[in-house]
Amino acid sequence: MNGRELISLFQNVGRAALLSDMEDTHSGNLAVFWVDEAGHEKMVITSTGSQKGDLKTDDICFISRDETDFGYYKASSESDIHARILSIPGVRASMHCHTKHLTIVTMDDDVKPNTPKPFLPVDPLGFHHCTGGIPVSWVAVPSGSPEMAKAIPENLASHPVTVLQFHGAFSRGRTLPEAFFLASVAESSGLTVRMAGILDVDVDAVRMRIQNEANKSFFLRPAPYTIDDDDVCEFPLETELIQEFRKTGARIFESRLSPFHTGSFSVRGVRTMFYAPKAAMPREIGGPLLDVPLSEDKNDSDAMRLHKIIYRETDFQTVMHCYTPEAEAQSHFIYPGEAEPIHKMVAVDAEGTFLYLVVPVLPPDVDTETFLRNLHDYKVVLVRGGGVWGVGAQSLSEVLHHPSSVREISIYRTGAYERGLDLRKMEPEKAKHW
Repeated sequence: MNGRELISLFQNVGRAALLSDMEDTHSGNLAVFWVDEAGHEKMVITSTGSQKGDLKTDDICFISRDETDFGYYKASSESDIHARILSIPGVRASMHCHTKHLTIVTMDDDVKPNTPKPFLPVDPLGFHHCTGGIPVSWVAVPSGSPEMAKAIPENLASHPVTVLQFHGAFSRGRTLPEAFFLASVAESSGLTVRMAGILDVDVDAVRMRIQNEANKSFFLRPAPYTIDDDDVCEFPLETELIQEFRKTGARIFESRLSPFHTGSFSVRGVRTMFYAPKAAMPREIGGPLLDVPLSEDKNDSDAMRLHKIIYRETDFQTVMHCYTPEAEAQSHFIYPGEAEPIHKMVAVDAEGTFLYLVVPVLPPDVDTETFLRNLHDYKVVLVRGGGVWGVGAQSLSEVLHHPSSVREISIYRTGAYERGLDLRKMEPEKAKHW
């Protein structure tokens, strides 16, 4: 990657972070370890106070690896922290984001100094990608301090993401998109827990079940994050389809239906399916577009295999899978006076009621036959610990409507409950017998 390409990557990731509300206009920073055309090792980092959504060339600082007076270059005041993160073996990129939901759920009002508990996700993305939970640190001076420079790199040496209490998340990766991916997953986990708390879900009990029975707590295992494949397109002659894939991926990302580069969607072909394994794709960054056989292969990811099973057993033409945090929180909701989580989500808003009335909520250990039957009958299902799955008979636009509507239904239900309203009274009477 030459310098011009690197600057473009910084600008694209910065805009994506702003769009996903993981930065304010001037917050956070991005850094990478880079070797220039002459073979010189440098740290490239955003300048102090730069607008990550509108980075200019002179907002990105190219610093010698052995330079210590980072402030001279107007680089971020946290440059020494990023330099230490980038010295971790295998790490070539780091990112600091003001992850609002994750920051809120890791706050406490304990007497300081203290040692905050690590944050334990309850969603499949956070559980699998933020291995071992997310360390949380408190420091007296949470901005560019020696305490930060010690705690954050130490945490990131053994975890992909860490939280500085009251300040946000730091992540690391092999590439800048991977660092952004991990921060996005962590923020989605924070939002899931926050929404679950509003719904009076016993989050600690959910965490205990996950610790005791992780294999039974999640529907599918998310695929490992891949790098250097975002420009891959295996059907270059299908120009209209490529345009639809890019538009759909951008809509998933911009509408926050799934965190950056998560989820999947596909279109059935004759003997193959056109498949996007990183469904939430910002316009400037994109993601791989694959043409894969409809026949199953031992190397298929869990999600890809399920796409193929749906096409094999049904006549649907499109499939979409999103990890929507508001819906994941709803899947754990228990009505007051009941003992088990909901098995169907009933819309209380006008459009949701008109479109669906009921969305099945399936357990994480649901068998394939039951999953397919519900998908056939309702066109969209929510799987606890498995995301939102939708199918369509025609276009990507048709199937995109399903996770978008489920997110809105979830938000309205959570908001009504937060206000103290009785969801049972608000739900249409006929939904009780659906």
